[in-house]
Amino acid sequence: MNAISINQQEPICALATASGVGAIAVVRISGEGAIDLTNRYFRGKDLTTVESHTVHFGTIRQEGTLIDEVLVTVFRAPRSFTREDAVEIACHGSDYIVRQILKVLVKGGARIARPGEFTQRAFLNGQFDLVQAEAVADLIAADSEVSHRTALTQLRGGFSKKLQALREELIHFASLVELELDFGEEDVEFAQRDDLRTLIQNLQGTIHPLIESFDYGNALKDGVPVAIIGSPNVGKSTLLNALLNEEKAIVTAIAGTTRDVIEDTLVLEGLKFRFIDTAGIRETQDVVESLGIERSRRAMEKADVVLMLYDSEETLREVEVLAQGLPADKKVIWVRNKVDLLENQIPSPPHAVPISAHTHLHLDTLKAAIVSQVQSQAGTDTVVTNLRHYEHLVKTSAALDEVLQGLDAGITGDFLAQDIRLALYHLGEITGTIVSDDLLANIFSKFCIGK
Repeated sequence: MNAISINQQEPICALATASGVGAIAVVRISGEGAIDLTNRYFRGKDLTTVESHTVHFGTIRQEGTLIDEVLVTVFRAPRSFTREDAVEIACHGSDYIVRQILKVLVKGGARIARPGEFTQRAFLNGQFDLVQAEAVADLIAADSEVSHRTALTQLRGGFSKKLQALREELIHFASLVELELDFGEEDVEFAQRDDLRTLIQNLQGTIHPLIESFDYGNALKDGVPVAIIGSPNVGKSTLLNALLNEEKAIVTAIAGTTRDVIEDTLVLEGLKFRFIDTAGIRETQDVVESLGIERSRRAMEKADVVLMLYDSEETLREVEVLAQGLPADKKVIWVRNKVDLLENQIPSPPHAVPISAHTHLHLDTLKAAIVSQVQSQAGTDTVVTNLRHYEHLVKTSAALDEVLQGLDAGITGDFLAQDIRLALYHLGEITGTIVSDDLLANIFSKFCIGK
């Protein structure tokens, strides 16, 4: 995609920090004439003469009336986030002051930025590709070490470099196949079919792990769901409270106290987990409790990790029956509760974690076991966290499969070229090499204003 010329951009402005009263607020201006515009209302140094990346103290005034004392940072094109002339005004964090400064800037010829418009301009001006632009929003939303690291990797171009390398290899062969079409009547073959097959297989070997990483990557944003499953009164709510170190769930000796799923998040070893306390699964005539039990079953099915909690031979048999209905690849941790009680000396499945939710005995061991279930994925260099990326990777893989099937069937170059073009198209959609205005509008509309 060709970058849009920076001198064609009208100045935009917006609050770049969170709204609400605070110590300071930052108002961002970007576009043609941004420095001149700010200079009209700034009293201090002449901003039109200062160097890029310099900070200046002064005041913002409108027709001689003082609005606030401020620090103004000047960024000259192309050495700014948007690659346009840009200014950031740090003022006191009063909503009134922010409104007055924005009002002055709009009066001077700027307009209020749309959601994500600063990042959109950075993309259009060639600062980074679409994957990196989307990573900006992920980085802002990151609330754990791993989600932060993943977003930072994408922002720095880790994912983009992989895709670009794939695309360049495919373009090379596509050009050879296209060249064959120009010499169709001479029956020449520029693209060796065995080499093309090897390339496609190698590409699939890179794409498939990316596709498979999506479930984990998606969980990074919302937290890895962990369902606590067991019969009534085995200590599910006590365990949730112990893990969170707060009284989140009501705990009583009455069976059926928990009638709905209760959840909260906890960060362990840099990973965010969503712990879900469920209604005890048993036969009951209570309509409300039955609804809660049905939700418990759904939570168990959707959870990435399931804690099978029991405290007796009877409750062990009950969760063993539940486990039989789970997929073979479901991550299950067997947890024997109430080991602080002398009478609770019962046989356990291999590798069961013995704990006391009430006294917090061996709780660290359980946390380590939970983390270990997903830590192998956490070490992956590149993880797909975006549904749009996942969809296009799946479509790229499907197009490459068609190329392989075409090679097996011995089809002509023109049909091979169609499937190769389709794979290139979907890879280009991810990075923004091929992009529509509607797609851009949809992506950046989800950003906050000021970013």
